[in-house]
Amino acid sequence: MKLLLLVAGFLLVYGVLKAYGRGLRKPDPSQSAQQVSGEDMVRCSHCGVHLPRSESISAQGQSFCSEEHRRLH
Repeated sequence: MKLLLLVAGFLLVYGVLKAYGRGLRKPDPSQSAQQVSGEDMVRCSHCGVHLPRSESISAQGQSFCSEEHRRLH
């Protein structure tokens, strides 16, 4: 009886670990969609910070992270 319970316990642990391993390898569709639809990054000409192009301020062919940095440059 003890041997039967021991074998059942090992099988249960093996099954749980195998299912957990399969879950780790499965790619997340939302992450792969984010990688495909990535946005270009630009560097602020004043301070050097990198930010998405949609959040930057462009002036005279240069990108800035804020209106203040555009003015200071």
